[in-house]
Amino acid sequence: MEIFNELIQQASEVLTNGGTILYPTDTIWGIGCDATNESAIRKVYQLKKREEKKSMIILIASIEEIEFYVSNPSKKILAYLSIQAKPTTAIFQNAINLPELLSSDGTVAIRIVNDNFCRKLIEKCGVPLVSTSANISGEKFPGNFDEITDEIKKGVDYVVQHRKNDLNIYQPSSIIKLNDAGEIEKIR
Repeated sequence: MEIFNELIQQASEVLTNGGTILYPTDTIWGIGCDATNESAIRKVYQLKKREEKKSMIILIASIEEIEFYVSNPSKKILAYLSIQAKPTTAIFQNAINLPELLSSDGTVAIRIVNDNFCRKLIEKCGVPLVSTSANISGEKFPGNFDEITDEIKKGVDYVVQHRKNDLNIYQPSSIIKLNDAGEIEKIR
């Protein structure tokens, strides 16, 4: 447990100082940063060679935090998220406090983490984290740490040591949104 807390502390310090991290999530390995830090977000876009118009997912520690980043969140989506066992990202309208992470239509993608490491890290930092797959934009996402390219590993400020030796293959989260009829639609 001491090593676990040490890793949380080290990653938290990097994030608080505007750095980027490579870390395991409740789905695939991600490149992350403080989701409220504009310059850190730009570093992630540059590393991924991704257009800044393409939004990225943010991770939060609990469903209650959604109200800090979404004005009047859909009760239907909140109810859906509260019963999901599989990691699920929701696209919300009326995003607030995250101007650098809005998509062109003003929406934001949010996932409540199930992973203990991610949750503790978010709680320690006190801010949501960017979570985008640990690959160059357009390339295949890595299923585990061994599949991450050296370019990504060397391009972040800190590589979290937790779960590096886990050879299980992970998949990205499901993604949902409300469609024009007000019903939940699964995008992925």
